[in-house]
Amino acid sequence: MNTNAAYGLAELNLEKKIGGIGRIKQRAVPRIDMSRFEARKAEIADQLWHASTEIGFFQLVNHGIPQEQVDEAFDMTAKFFDLPYDTKGKMPLGKGTNAGWEYKAQVRPSTGTADNKESYQITLPRMANLWPSGRELPGFKATMLAFERANWALGMKVLSCFALKLGFAPDFFTDCHDPMSPEYQSTLRLLHYLPMENAKPEDFTGWRAGAHTDFDCLTILHQRTGQGGLQLCPGMEAEADELEWTDVPPQPGLITCNIGDMLRRWSDDKLLSTLHRVRMPHADEYLGPRYSLPFFCQANKDAIIQGPAKKYDPITAHDYLQQRIAANFAK
Repeated sequence: MNTNAAYGLAELNLEKKIGGIGRIKQRAVPRIDMSRFEARKAEIADQLWHASTEIGFFQLVNHGIPQEQVDEAFDMTAKFFDLPYDTKGKMPLGKGTNAGWEYKAQVRPSTGTADNKESYQITLPRMANLWPSGRELPGFKATMLAFERANWALGMKVLSCFALKLGFAPDFFTDCHDPMSPEYQSTLRLLHYLPMENAKPEDFTGWRAGAHTDFDCLTILHQRTGQGGLQLCPGMEAEADELEWTDVPPQPGLITCNIGDMLRRWSDDKLLSTLHRVRMPHADEYLGPRYSLPFFCQANKDAIIQGPAKKYDPITAHDYLQQRIAANFAK
């Protein structure tokens, strides 16, 4: 990939400048209690807005997704990636579809090199012939369909708070992420970062996933305790070696969320889409496989992205997402 190429979106031209190591800085990631949501919605909306305009990341507690369901999804994820290469190869990621399996195919504009991972994307209208069969992996489809919908429901709660703060109708973002529409393009992503046992010293340089911002409106991330590596960094405008990175270790019962570039545009840049990456483990840390489960709330293809102040020209969510995917999976 030619890392000197210019991109059509300002977000990508910023992203390709930030491949350096930077420095470590401790920061507090806001925690937001989602309990008694309807009764406390105005209070929760204020807390979400403050977190998203200050750092762009927050963690949810009492979010309503049972830990048993999260654990089941992780167990199925490990079983999926343990399938033979040839079996997974029958479910390939189609160009521009955000559905299917890929192995070390994602190239970040920030690094120009492939992330050290494999992934499987579930985008419901595009899953024809992309599910493992019941013989290959019993119960997988049912588990993931239920988990996808639980994450969608949580995402719509959070986005309804941003609709309130931006002056949109209460269900504005729910209508823009309608799962009953053939234009639906929210994605559940299963991630397997490759293990580091028997690694050489040079293998610990770089990143498991290079620095980037997300394409979507909102990312809902499930991490496994003991399998850390996520780092965030507000402030993309600094030079690469001056960027200050903060570790976000996984903890039981917490869901880590971040604003994506779609919602940043929709808010006329009021909400921050914050840079993040997955660092390599240190030699004295857990070196086994790392699994994570992000759900990307990506507006339906026909949704028009434009904020109340009309800072940016309108663009469909389809066109926006296609530009982002093309840059990250360019050959």
